[in-house]
Amino acid sequence: MSFPRSAGILLHPTSLPSRGGIGDFGPAAYQFVDSLASARQGLWQVLPLGPLGYGNSPYSSISAFAGNPLLISLERLASHGWIDAAKISAPARSSSTVASDSSAVEYGQVFAAKMPLLFEAGRSFISSASDGALHRFEQFCSENAWWLDDFVLFDALRAQQKLVSWNEWPAELAHRDPKALERARKDLDVDLKIRSALQFAFYEQWQALRQYCSERSIRIVGDVAIFVNYDSADVWMHRELFQLNDNLEPDVVSGVPPDFFSKTGQRWGNPLYRWDVMKAEGYEWWVQRLRWATRNCDYIRLDHFRGFDQFWEIPAADPTAINGRWVDGPRDDLFHKLREALGGLPFFAEDLGYITPEVNALRERLQIPGMAVLQFGFGDEGAHMYLPHRAAGKVIYTGTHDNDTTVGWFSSGCAKHERLNAEAYLGCCEDGIHWAFIRAAQTSAAEFALIPLQDVLGLGSEARMNTPSLHGGNWCWRLAPGQFTAELAAKLAHLAELTDRLPQPCSILPDEDFAA
Repeated sequence: MSFPRSAGILLHPTSLPSRGGIGDFGPAAYQFVDSLASARQGLWQVLPLGPLGYGNSPYSSISAFAGNPLLISLERLASHGWIDAAKISAPARSSSTVASDSSAVEYGQVFAAKMPLLFEAGRSFISSASDGALHRFEQFCSENAWWLDDFVLFDALRAQQKLVSWNEWPAELAHRDPKALERARKDLDVDLKIRSALQFAFYEQWQALRQYCSERSIRIVGDVAIFVNYDSADVWMHRELFQLNDNLEPDVVSGVPPDFFSKTGQRWGNPLYRWDVMKAEGYEWWVQRLRWATRNCDYIRLDHFRGFDQFWEIPAADPTAINGRWVDGPRDDLFHKLREALGGLPFFAEDLGYITPEVNALRERLQIPGMAVLQFGFGDEGAHMYLPHRAAGKVIYTGTHDNDTTVGWFSSGCAKHERLNAEAYLGCCEDGIHWAFIRAAQTSAAEFALIPLQDVLGLGSEARMNTPSLHGGNWCWRLAPGQFTAELAAKLAHLAELTDRLPQPCSILPDEDFAA
């Protein structure tokens, strides 16, 4: 499908300057949306919003359906009576407990300070919420029981087992013995209700924020990773859909083969799907996953699109990706089912790197736009496919969450010939290389032009969100209060008007009194 010509900003909610050491769905999010509206931006792209697993990466979640409780705004909970406002002010002010509004996310400190307050709020809600709020909560639980019931049980058991992987739990729980699960549900009844209440709060706050965006003609671009974590509720619940052995461990895992960047390839380690079983079930799990994604976002970026054509299968016992092999994925068959179920495919494909003609043909048959990243366009002749003059029908970025910032790339991250090529292509840029990149993206023929906020701000490598080969220190960057100025918004607004990328009115979400 073709997308309306639009401009937008990439910023994950954890990067907002909210109180309490991490961005959330509270006042800072609404202020950011106001800035987007002033900048005449029609898109806000976020990263996956699921609960965090190993490494605090949004792409390493313990659920494909649940929300990250750290994104719940305690301030909004307090304003709706879930918790006393006095109890949430002290942690936000105490530098010894939680970082300031503008400093990097310290996940360990944030978990330790925020989760007890969230559980206190959830416990209060369960015991004293109004009839109307309880009715909405019960309706949420009923409508989402297909993922919620097992997720909160998984989450509670994982906490009880001190966060060890589910295959190391007592055998009757790992193998989901019905009697053992029933006993666990009874023993953990209050805990499960609290965790369900927090998921209710997450989705009410997210939908309220989405409604605020819609009223300002801003659409949300979400992100869905092709694979899921082994240590996740999804694999624990649906082990029949994954290639596991009798010990419930993966036989084979995901990754990519050796290439110019790595002689041993990349061993990601996610379990691989049993696509034959999924096909026999009408791809129901994928239909549910993408239906849920499109209920919570307007457009979806499909990460590692190549894996739907062919994926790299690595023996689980191997420490590297060298001995893997290409295996056929579901290709058109899956997407025909999705189109039938969803009524359309509001997706675009992350198709960066070495992409075969077969992958391009699949994407074109499905009429799913691909991606162009300007930082990749100034190498050899083959890299020119990422440049603006070849971006028709694509979604263009200056860089992504996995890239250095444009200023960081240009100053120290690119080769000399790439710098010379960029200067030749872009010409003079008195207001900085980042604005030259932004103008090139916005004036291109691409359907969407998406800019990481760090590039709008002209920040260097210190503001990079993720370095894929780096373990630790990622996903921590935060916007400072007032850093996205009215002057920058006005500059973006002028560019959006000049490049015919002004926002188009959205269909407003149902008007509800969101309690959270």
